[in-house]
Amino acid sequence: MRKMTYNTWKKGFLKGLETTWDLAKIVFPITMLVSILKYTPVIDILSKMLEPFMGFFGLSGETAIVLVLGNVLNLYAGIGAMLTMGLTVKEVYILSIMLSLSHTFIVETAITTKIGVKPWIVALMRLGMGFLFAFILNIFWQGGQEKAQYLLPAATDQTLTAWSDIILSAAWTGVNSIIQIAIIVIPVMIFIQILKDIEILPLLAKLMSPFTRLIGVSDKTGVTLLAGLLFGIAYGAGVIIQTAKEENLSKKDIYLVSIFLVCCHAVIEDTLIFAPLGINVLYLLLVRIALAFILTITTANFWRAVEKRLQAKSA
Repeated sequence: MRKMTYNTWKKGFLKGLETTWDLAKIVFPITMLVSILKYTPVIDILSKMLEPFMGFFGLSGETAIVLVLGNVLNLYAGIGAMLTMGLTVKEVYILSIMLSLSHTFIVETAITTKIGVKPWIVALMRLGMGFLFAFILNIFWQGGQEKAQYLLPAATDQTLTAWSDIILSAAWTGVNSIIQIAIIVIPVMIFIQILKDIEILPLLAKLMSPFTRLIGVSDKTGVTLLAGLLFGIAYGAGVIIQTAKEENLSKKDIYLVSIFLVCCHAVIEDTLIFAPLGINVLYLLLVRIALAFILTITTANFWRAVEKRLQAKSA
């Protein structure tokens, strides 16, 4: 076993900076743009466009604003809007599941394209699974008609009027997003470099092998999956980008890992964030995990069948 040196920390830090910069080029302009959008009529227009479809999921027209805010801005905005509405327990669960599967849509979709995944695939998975599960839940769950009891009141949001203030606020939001990414990504990259240099990374990958084998990916993706599950798509994508460069991940591995993580990522933060709504968040977590496994394993089996067919034709 090799020893950890100053060079280990330096390499990890530089890799963390490189990955943060790669993500910043995507996250900053998009975060700034969507932050400005909330001061324009765009949010209201999108909400009105969705209103006629909300009935298919057992939701009132006004709840369209929850989905728009949650997807265009972030989970906090969507949940904040829910706290201002007198919703039933069933409506809260349906909206929570939809948001847990599809949130911060523009930013996170852009990030996944950085690792080589087509944006339309990400969009189809996240939005499609959210709407499909909400539709099924609305049909089969007949209960939950009592009024939801929230644990916390809605937070008040400062409304800016001057465009100079709006742009400055949006720019700071973008910078703050990058800082948050750097705070997570740089230590993670240093930690991974330490594990490599003291030769523990192969052991950790081996411990993750039953999990990676189950979803049809190579052992090299174990640490990547762990980072995404704990920290989220942005941070998981950062590890994927670095791992893809160093380990030469196959297209299949990249796609399957991305499919799993877009369904189930940041399992701690993205689960607990729904606690103020007064619902059992364990159900949300179980739904995300189950859908991630089902979708990833199904895709892996389909991919394997296609590969075998192509091999048979070429033989």
